[in-house]
Order: sequence, then C-alpha cells, then structure tokens
Amino acid sequence: MQPQMLKYLIVSSDRYPPFRVDVSVLFGEEMAGRGHVIDWLLQSEAMCKKPYVTEWGGGRVFVGQVNTGASRFNKLTKYFQSFFHDLKLFKLVRDGDYDFIQVKDKFVAAVLALIAAKKYHTKFFFWLSFPIPEASIYAVREGIARYRWVSYIRGIVQKFLLYRIVLPFADHVFVQSEQMKIDVALMGVSKEKMTVVPMGISLGMFPYQEKQPEIEQGIKRVVYIGTMVKSRRMDFLLRVFKKVHSRNGDTRLYMVGGSDFPEDLEYLAEVAQECGISQLVEFTGLVSREEALDYVNNSSVCVSPFYPTPILNSTSPTKLIEYMAMGKAVVANHHPEQLLVISESGSGLCVAYDEDEFAEAILSLLQQPQLSAEMGRRGRKYVEENRSYPKIADDLEKKYLRILESR
Repeated sequence: MQPQMLKYLIVSSDRYPPFRVDVSVLFGEEMAGRGHVIDWLLQSEAMCKKPYVTEWGGGRVFVGQVNTGASRFNKLTKYFQSFFHDLKLFKLVRDGDYDFIQVKDKFVAAVLALIAAKKYHTKFFFWLSFPIPEASIYAVREGIARYRWVSYIRGIVQKFLLYRIVLPFADHVFVQSEQMKIDVALMGVSKEKMTVVPMGISLGMFPYQEKQPEIEQGIKRVVYIGTMVKSRRMDFLLRVFKKVHSRNGDTRLYMVGGSDFPEDLEYLAEVAQECGISQLVEFTGLVSREEALDYVNNSSVCVSPFYPTPILNSTSPTKLIEYMAMGKAVVANHHPEQLLVISESGSGLCVAYDEDEFAEAILSLLQQPQLSAEMGRRGRKYVEENRSYPKIADDLEKKYLRILESR
C-alpha cells in the first residue's frame, strides 16, 4: 500500500542552504524524495537584507534576513531578526494545513510553535540534536566561554524553556542518541514519547574501495577529521601520537579540520612543537569534503577521540560513521555511542580515554593490516545496514505515521 504523504513545517537553527546531513540529506533528499511536502522556516547563511521565498527540500523555504557582521551589535541584531522571522510560523500554520510542526534546536521558536500547534490543532514535535543549554553552562564552569554571563544566562533560560515548557508539552521528541534519551528522561520526560534518530551518512558520498591503497614509501598515516576547537582537547591526540611514533617511526599524523578561532590551531601547533613532532603532523585547516575523504582513503588507521564530558557523551559522532563507510578500521575511546557502534560492528578498537591505551590500540592496528582491513569491511557493512540515510528515513517515516494515527 502506498504510504501516506505528509505535509509539515520545519523550523530549524540550521541556515539556508542547510549543510548538515541530518537536515540536507535526511529531509531535503530522503523524506522529500518519498513525496512528503516540507516547508521550511530558516534564516539565510549569507548576508540577506530582505526575506524571500524559494523552493527547496520538498517544498517552500521562507528565508529570513540576517546581518552577518561580527560586532556585538550585529550579533544582537541577528537574534532579533531570527525572532521576528520565526513569528511567521503563526500565519504559516494557520494557512498551511500541516500534519505537524517540527522545531530543531530553537527554544523560543519552539514555544511559539507549541502555541501555534495548540491554537490550530496540529501536532508539535521537537528535535534535539545537542544538549545546547547544558553546553552553555558547562562552558562557563570550565572557563572556556568567551562571554561568561551571556553564556550562563542563555543556558539557564534555554534549560527552563526546554525542560519546563517545550518537552513536557511536545507531542513527540526526537533525540540524537540512546544516551541523550536517558539524560532527557532524567529531566522528567517520558521515554515513551522519545525516539532516537542517530547521525547517518549518504553512502553515495563515500566511495568505498575494498582494496586498500598503497601507501608510498611505507609511511603509515593516522588520520583525524573534525573540529580543532580547544574544548575538544585535541592536544590529547598529539601526545598519543608522540608515543606511537616513538615505537613506529614510519607514522605520520594528519589533523584534518579547523576552528573559527585561529588561536585554537596555534595552540595545537605549540603542543606539537613541545612534543617534538612538528615535522610529523600536518594541520590541514578547513578543506573540502572531497579533500577530507582523500585523507581518509589514504589512511592506515582513523581515530575518533572524544574528550569525556557529560556534554559530549550524548552526541552521535558523524566522523566515526564516515570512517566506517570508507572501510577504515577505527580507534576510538569509550563514549556511549562509539562503544555501541564499535561493539555491534566489530569495526575497530574502543579503549579508555588514556594516552597509553589509545597509542597501544593504534599500534596494534598498524601492525596487523589484515585485521584492520577486515574491520574496515565489517564497518562498511554495518553502515549500509544501519546508518545509511535511506534506512534512517524509512524508520523515521514509519514513526511519523504511527504518531499521527492518534490525531
């Protein structure tokens, strides 16, 4: 039987055009490709002096104006522009005959959408991809917030809105991981009205070669892809690599990614200098997706270190799935989602967040290329069966329809 086609409105913190795959691929391609009509309320990514409407991702996008200036006044202006743009949802919901409204990672907008949903008798869903309120408060406590009082007040207000208003009155809540589901349940939200939608990938974007590339001159490459912001503590990986290189002199480390703040990369370069490995580490900065995948394709081992904090524990690391999609063996540290995926797939080694253990795991895979290749094959198979967006979209579509049966 032909699945029921739905019509819904998404209000998201993502900008237009969206680049995160959990929006651009899961909804813009997969859900729209199933015939669902999706309207979007988004702010522009680029400077935009006048709002406009365009077609994208299964329906219309109502693109809001934005001031992208870097001054504090411009940043404040941007928040007001976002708020007034989100007010348009009342007219859209009144006239749109939507099956539901879904808000992602916006808290004031979620309150507005909740009111609109009650007023116009439609369902309201909230999508939480990251513990944003807790992250703001944690940054203040750790001394890494750039504007301490702003971050603290914002975190407190967001936490109140999220756990006292938005989630209790939402018809359903979508979260990023099993750990996030547990964490949110501890705040008083019923597990029965939460669904886990982990990060996935579009397999066509990740070319897979079962035959591993030959590494010229016998150099073994250890590759990390991700952010270099100081809060992620990537200096840990540099100290790990120092231990790896001391026992295997043919290794090189590639740190693929960047940070919005130049001082973060400068700090890592200083750590590499102190460790005596500056000539053995390449900091690529921000590169295109194709370039990043080239580094992965030519790697011997890929690594996914996650600094153990309550904030990061509830995340669903995309890089781990991307490594696996490329057929690469992975070394990761204990983290709820990473431990689950590696245990289920057999795609690598998961160890404690300890420099010696992490270095030992990397060396173990470098010394056993056949085992690494087998782990890579297992990882690719696991992603195909569990973490490709067509599979995730199938599950999400069924969930939407089950929820709406009670409407």
